[in-house]
Amino acid sequence: MINYQQARFFTSAPDIRALPADDGIEVAFAGRSNAGKSSALNTLTRQKSLARTSKTPGRTQLINVFQLTEQQRLIDLPGYGFAKVPLAVKEKWQRSLSEYLQKRQSLKGLVVLMDIRHPLKDLDQDLIHWAVASQLPVRILLTKADKLSPGPRKKTVLQVSEAVLAFMGDVQVQAFSSLSKQGLPELEQALSRWFHPDSE
Repeated sequence: MINYQQARFFTSAPDIRALPADDGIEVAFAGRSNAGKSSALNTLTRQKSLARTSKTPGRTQLINVFQLTEQQRLIDLPGYGFAKVPLAVKEKWQRSLSEYLQKRQSLKGLVVLMDIRHPLKDLDQDLIHWAVASQLPVRILLTKADKLSPGPRKKTVLQVSEAVLAFMGDVQVQAFSSLSKQGLPELEQALSRWFHPDSE
């Protein structure tokens, strides 16, 4: 297993041309601005402020790179779908997002985070379509799972799992809570498989 606690901030890049050399293995995290992406990254790495959590969603407008080892990186992609960002910024971001997903050779998996109470919005679906078209495996984290009681939580995971069959790709779904750490072991196992594809 990988020691995610060793993650450290490496760089912030406005687009893929400013990213580190395209070798090794990267796993990217993406989600709507209020999906709890920074909290999930902090929970995964057991660090309180590795990824900056903000009371104002949509702060992350850069691609943030966190290094695990020489050849392994976690990528924090800018939050999308935040209303207060000007349209030109949104369009530029969507272009760099699709470019990153389609052209980055070291990208081996995409974690898409969605609030369990509002899953599979249009932009989430666009992102999954892009990833499947690029033959990337996707893991959907239904975040803030502690906000639902066990019955509705299980029902939502089931509904989303059935809905993603339509994408015809490698798309897995799980519940996750940064607060209660629910789903953390499953996330770690999934990421470790992406970081160590030879050990399957």
